[in-house]
Amino acid sequence: MTVTSTSRGSFSLRSPLARLAAIASAVFLAACEPIETARSGPSTGPTIDPSQPVPVALLVPSGGGADLDWLARSLTNSAKMAAADAQGATIDLRVYNSGGDPGTAVAMANKAADEGAKIILGPLFADSANAVGLAMAPRGINVLSFSNNSDIAGGNVFVLGTTFANTADRLAKFAVRNGKRRILVVAEDDAAGQVGSRAIQAAIQRNRGTVAGVATHALSQESIDQVVPNIRQAAESGNVDAVFLTANQGAVLPYLTDRLADAGITSASVQMMGLTRWDQPASRLSLRGVQGGWFALPDHRLKGQFDQRYRAAYGEAPHELGSLGYDGVAAIAALARAGKRNALTTAGLTQNSGFQGITGAFRLRRDGTNERALSVATVRNGRVEVLDAAPSSFGGIGF
Repeated sequence: MTVTSTSRGSFSLRSPLARLAAIASAVFLAACEPIETARSGPSTGPTIDPSQPVPVALLVPSGGGADLDWLARSLTNSAKMAAADAQGATIDLRVYNSGGDPGTAVAMANKAADEGAKIILGPLFADSANAVGLAMAPRGINVLSFSNNSDIAGGNVFVLGTTFANTADRLAKFAVRNGKRRILVVAEDDAAGQVGSRAIQAAIQRNRGTVAGVATHALSQESIDQVVPNIRQAAESGNVDAVFLTANQGAVLPYLTDRLADAGITSASVQMMGLTRWDQPASRLSLRGVQGGWFALPDHRLKGQFDQRYRAAYGEAPHELGSLGYDGVAAIAALARAGKRNALTTAGLTQNSGFQGITGAFRLRRDGTNERALSVATVRNGRVEVLDAAPSSFGGIGF
């Protein structure tokens, strides 16, 4: 079943909530355009003397408004914390403002490389990260982007953000294991929604489930209203075990789940699942349509300690994505501490055992994507409950 609703009336996406969601979505800026990636052969990156300081350039998106400035501070401060924690290795961390456009990001990356950087952390936005990767490829420098857009991954570009494919795979595997094999996909028709839809469908098939149909809606109340009856009909047909929502834009999840609940579609009748965090902001926990639904969470066993240290040092909470700065620096430090001359090469960065990050174990893959250990959680009576905890490692210890 394929259902598409094309009404173009739009939500207001200018609330503080929507701006935060927009930051998370902005990593997909290049998602729907043909992308030339920096395919540089099977291995890239310089060798280093691990007993000497490792020059690392950090590209952060300052100057794009309060939310991006907060994220830039968080990335910077978190990276500095990781450098200070790097016992047995010395990280020469240099911070550059890459702004929000590819031209500025490339200029700053070239400046960093001219000043001796051996690896680039950042930038955030997908189109900027792709452009930086292309610029750094001839110089043999790897780029660990904060994007979660797998479309730009490959060659000398790696993505550190949690990808839709990673999240979808974790949830699809859990669903099939628990008897929810026939899954209806509901997605926005914007770039991120369609990337998410493809990731969900691939994950269902990879885990030997069945895509029971795809329902697509525009970013408007009218479009959602039009598609809800079709979702209800499919959910009540007896041929659907679960409904998997992308709901990537901040305004979509509350409205869509509320309208589905009005139509009698909740996890009490068919299992609801979500590609995004259903616990953020906290106000979502009271939504009737998310009660009993499944979504993925990072492993927070270390996150609370990190947040406490960060608040004590900087007087504010870190941005949710800020820990990526810590993870990137700490992974490099771990490899240098282990005496690996190939720490900054593809082979070094993609060690199978991975690394222990602030939000759990993660590892980089040779195709530039990543795998992060995630928990499966639900909402019961307005509270988050973990149903299946994230594994603590991939069979080895990174740092």
